[in-house]
Amino acid sequence: MKKRILLSASLFHALTDASTIVTPTIFPILYSQGFLIQKYSQIGLLSNVGLLTTLLLQFWVVSLSFKHEYRWLMLLSGLGIALANFLVPLSSSFFVLLLMFVLLRAFTSFYHPIVIAWISRSRAGSDQELDDAMGIQSGSGNLGVLLAFISTGYLAQHYGWKMPLYVWGIVGLVITAVGISVINRVSSRQESKPDLSARNWLQVLKRISHLVPGFFFGGMGWSVTIYYAPSLLHNNFNIPIGQTGVYLALWIGLGTITGYLYGLWSRKFGRKRVFLTSLGGAAVCLLIIGFSASKTLSIVALLVFGGFTLMTYPSLHTFVGSTVKEEEQTLAFSWVSNIQLISGAVISLLAGFLSDLMGIRFPFILAGFLTLAIFLFYLPKDDRYFGARELKPFRVDFEELPT
Repeated sequence: MKKRILLSASLFHALTDASTIVTPTIFPILYSQGFLIQKYSQIGLLSNVGLLTTLLLQFWVVSLSFKHEYRWLMLLSGLGIALANFLVPLSSSFFVLLLMFVLLRAFTSFYHPIVIAWISRSRAGSDQELDDAMGIQSGSGNLGVLLAFISTGYLAQHYGWKMPLYVWGIVGLVITAVGISVINRVSSRQESKPDLSARNWLQVLKRISHLVPGFFFGGMGWSVTIYYAPSLLHNNFNIPIGQTGVYLALWIGLGTITGYLYGLWSRKFGRKRVFLTSLGGAAVCLLIIGFSASKTLSIVALLVFGGFTLMTYPSLHTFVGSTVKEEEQTLAFSWVSNIQLISGAVISLLAGFLSDLMGIRFPFILAGFLTLAIFLFYLPKDDRYFGARELKPFRVDFEELPT
């Protein structure tokens, strides 16, 4: 049962994350052609509204998860993703493109709050199994992104910007069929249903509040790369969109490797050391991308940034899985996703407008300094911050843990 859950989850994670990549990778083409998108701020608006759509829907998805089997929810998600990919090419104006992108983001709102929690519950009681499973499912999502970058860049360059969407619409239908068949007889029902009142949502948030800065980085680092790295490479360095796709595929490729290796490295070096190394390395890479005038150095920094950044996701997932009670993990992982969405939405919207004023490098400079601040926040913290059952909540005065 554990293997079936992990296999299905890995397939849907790959599909979900890939689907959030295909359309944004096309944005630089539309911008350079002056078709549908004329300003970087419009890219920021698309990302912001799309992320906020996912944020709002995830609270509803959590409620649905206690009423329906996960396989039916993921079936709806997979079919909706495929439908949206077929509809985006029909956009005739920026407003229609915005509506279609919102539809896509709505159907990608299912995986993260419920299926990751399902994996965590299925591996309860074993830190080693939890670390390995989180690394595998995270790496699978990254693998989907890698394939999306490679295929989107190549197909768009040779067959036009609509072709990648059609192809991934078909791929989505195939993955959905396989992913559902794997868990066809596996029930996601929980013996106990948590209190879904506003008070309990806030109580669960309080239990993981010490990880909020980490969640903030997760959303910011992902959004800055997905929405602005294609424009940096294609529009600033004049790299063809096909080659841009290859570079971004290498970015996620390194992250895929580090994600799959997270379980091994966490046992060898410890969760805290792996997490801090990821944050520190990400901060350095972002600042190099933002300030370097060298195309080669910027590309190398971007690739290494992928390896560091995408290792923070399984880290944070294991911290949450080891901190929150089993029956409350769906709520907890929903908070993880929602906080990442909020940070991604805020930073991407701000970066879009400021990129029009200060250049496309600004999002990386902003993200670099914020990541450095988050690294310095976690650096002196006790090991209990990284997987303990009881912790003092995160506060604005950055109180130290009790001794």
